[in-house]
Amino acid sequence: MATKIRLQRHGRKGYAFYQIVIADSRAPRDGRFIERIGSYNPNTNPATVDLKFDRALYWLQTGAQPTDTVRNILSREGVCLMKHLLGGVKKGAFDEATAQAKFQAWKDAKVASLTAIKTKDSDAAKAKAAARLEAEKEVNKAKAEAVAQKKAELAAAAAAKAAEEAAAAAPTEEAPAESAE
Repeated sequence: MATKIRLQRHGRKGYAFYQIVIADSRAPRDGRFIERIGSYNPNTNPATVDLKFDRALYWLQTGAQPTDTVRNILSREGVCLMKHLLGGVKKGAFDEATAQAKFQAWKDAKVASLTAIKTKDSDAAKAKAAARLEAEKEVNKAKAEAVAQKKAELAAAAAAKAAEEAAAAAPTEEAPAESAE
């Protein structure tokens, strides 16, 4: 029986997530499977992978063939590297401790790079939010100046109208007519 490590689709339309399963190569994509070894959610940033490392390594060593996407996932998680290192141990190129040290060094570098990416993304988001806030402050300041100018114009117009009305309402005193003598 030829076994494959493949993805099994779940979720709703437009928001899929996948189970990583061991299945017979003749079984349909979402059909019968032998074992579930993890999950993959591409909807998060970065994509979330929950994997049973030991079981994935076991199935790779027993000859299960991963699909292209699963091969990329396993490679990113370090399963393929560990299989490669254990193959070197089996051939006598180096011992188990050296293999573990190499794997741990790779894992530490991977964690450091992921942390750097996450901090870069969060810093970019903070900078974008700060820029958006400054732009909004400028827009609000311009609006406040326009409103203040309009209020000043209305107040000046009201004062001019009041002065006109006061001038019109005030009785005009005419000079007394001089009597002709």
